[in-house]
Amino acid sequence: MEALKKNPEWKGRRGPVVLVIMDGVGYGKYEKGDAAADSKMFNLASLKEKCPHTKLKAHGTAVGLPSDDDMGNSEVGHNAMGCGRVFNQGAALVSTSIETRAMFEGSAWKEIISNVTKPNSEGNSGAKHESVLHFIGLFSDGNVHSHLDHLKAMIVQAKQEGVKCVRIHTLFDGRDVGETSAFEYIDPFEEFLKQQNDDNFDAKIASGGGRMWITMDRYGADWAMVERGWHTHVLGEARHFASAREAVETYRKEIPGIIDQDLKEFVIVDSDNGKPIGTIEDGDSVVYFNFRGDRALEMTAAFEEDGFDKFDRKRRPAVCYAGMMEYDGDLHVPKRYLVSPPSIDNTMGEWLAASGTKTLAISETQKYGHVTYFFNGNRSGKFDEKLEDYIEIKSDVVPFEQRPWMKCAEITDQVITAIESGKYDFIRLNYPNGDMVGHTGIYQAVVCSMEAMDIQIGRLVKAVEKAGAVMLLTSDHGNSDDMFEHDKKTGTVLLKEDGTPKAKTSHSLNPVPCIVYDPEYKGEYTNTPTEGSLNDGLGISSVAATCMQLLGFIPPEDYDKSVLKLK
Repeated sequence: MEALKKNPEWKGRRGPVVLVIMDGVGYGKYEKGDAAADSKMFNLASLKEKCPHTKLKAHGTAVGLPSDDDMGNSEVGHNAMGCGRVFNQGAALVSTSIETRAMFEGSAWKEIISNVTKPNSEGNSGAKHESVLHFIGLFSDGNVHSHLDHLKAMIVQAKQEGVKCVRIHTLFDGRDVGETSAFEYIDPFEEFLKQQNDDNFDAKIASGGGRMWITMDRYGADWAMVERGWHTHVLGEARHFASAREAVETYRKEIPGIIDQDLKEFVIVDSDNGKPIGTIEDGDSVVYFNFRGDRALEMTAAFEEDGFDKFDRKRRPAVCYAGMMEYDGDLHVPKRYLVSPPSIDNTMGEWLAASGTKTLAISETQKYGHVTYFFNGNRSGKFDEKLEDYIEIKSDVVPFEQRPWMKCAEITDQVITAIESGKYDFIRLNYPNGDMVGHTGIYQAVVCSMEAMDIQIGRLVKAVEKAGAVMLLTSDHGNSDDMFEHDKKTGTVLLKEDGTPKAKTSHSLNPVPCIVYDPEYKGEYTNTPTEGSLNDGLGISSVAATCMQLLGFIPPEDYDKSVLKLK
């Protein structure tokens, strides 16, 4: 790759360009429930008053999702910001693959099916191997990690291809969908299975639990979650229930206020013998049907890695395992996957490395992979070891509402040191507060998280000013800006039985900030301190070209245009 061309009109700055990604911070549609606006973020407000700023689109088609009804997420958001263009993403790719039947014609699907329909070891023609097809994944239509329509399509296809037994291992959401919406998915799905089942086909929910309690950990933050998931789905070692509905009802009665993402683990047992109906055994096939990779990699490792040492698996069944997609393109994980991810090339990181730009990427564990792997186009590792430094601040392994400030101060400590060192040209960081605390649905905690982040932004402002640097503040999607459920027609806040607002734990469809703080501005672009003084109507993919211009480069021709209005 050639180096980027320098912009001869750019006059340069003494310090680096600092990209601050305020994860999960948007501009709310409703006054009530907008915890971001309700927070006393004096530093951010001051920047808006004195700096050029605008709003960027961070959901739907602007980040490669099927429609503008689809909320953005951190993965596609960082993809868009890091590659400067929009690529069709997971949900759209999977839906297209199913519609065109490319998934079912692929080798991975054929291997999964043949493994459970092949003749048995004795070679009796017509006699089928008595194996089970298992599906593990997020049980909702949130379209961020998974979609139930994809699962249903695979079950229907499996039946058509002669599979006799299917077991579903459900991970309840309550995060990308309503916080207590489990029955909205369980009941229709049970009816769907009832319609599919007959004398030759048996499909049942076999186990489950909340996504933030079992299975769906990420970045190695809490392997105990994955261990609980393994014991539940694979070994059948969890509390026994007759049905998924009974499990949810029981836990809600026993643990008042529990939301779906935190539901405890359970297994469904046979009413006749009391044994789990869906343990995973030798000769079975397993599909992890999440299309997003961050919360699928650890369970995949438990199934695939020979030298796995994160917990005692007790028993590792010999199965034919597949992920919905390739969750790590560089490491080729999983070994077998049903749909190929988008091929994202020529990312900003690659361009900057080719141009000799010294870069630092930093966040805490919860978002470290976003400012590295996802920002680099789903690529592990660095483009140039000599030019790039990555720093991970270990996240606390506690519920986020208990530590809503998270590690924003520690991140800021490191960034200020980096700015003062003069070592870097470009620094990118992610403050996870608005997203991770926003997902808890605890309003007070979210306000606390926003104000804690704002304190750190104030520290960055001083460091940027002292160094003669430039700071661009933005976000990957909204969340903290939409903390209450609203009636879609009237806009009124929906209330729980006790009269308090019904918490919303999912991302929003709201635009996000884009603010440029340039204390040594030299006249290269319009710098009017009003909203919309930067280019309006753009998406967050424009962040890449903007950063390149602030670094004094001419962005690639195929990049989405910068928010800066150059003179």
